[in-house]
Amino acid sequence: MSVNLTLLVVMGVLYAVGVYLLLERSLTRVLLGLMLLTNGTNLLILHAGGIPGLAPLYDSSIAAEDYSDPLPQALILTAIVISLAVTAFLLGMIYRSWVLGRRDEIQDDVEDRRVARQSSYDLEDDAEVPAETTEFEEAPRRSDPDDDPDGDPAEDLGEDLETPGLPGPRREGTR
Repeated sequence: MSVNLTLLVVMGVLYAVGVYLLLERSLTRVLLGLMLLTNGTNLLILHAGGIPGLAPLYDSSIAAEDYSDPLPQALILTAIVISLAVTAFLLGMIYRSWVLGRRDEIQDDVEDRRVARQSSYDLEDDAEVPAETTEFEEAPRRSDPDDDPDGDPAEDLGEDLETPGLPGPRREGTR
């Protein structure tokens, strides 16, 4: 893989300027920073794809090493679509902010400042929980019929399994 120094410098500049613009309070600058970051990422993916080769259409006379890898190109197309959707969303936010407040700058909210000064300890979430939290008493458990040596669950429960209208279970000495 050959290293193109110019492409690496351009990627670095795009990332640096993009991050700088993302840290601004203006939504327009945030949008421009995000666009620069996505373009820098697209160049990074393109550069990671390696040297250009032949189109990835199969021909038996061409060796496999001579083909270009189609995956970076597919990833770049996907990144372009995602960045277009995020750009449209941010443009909608910028427009709505301009219509409502005639300003493009994000301001700190008074409630956000109050919440930031609060302690992070929450009694309900951070208090120690006792080991046993059930409100119910432990109910007696029924024995498993597979563990019963004689196979009669009625004896274990002390119940008669007769159903009204049907003859009951047969016992020795009865008919």
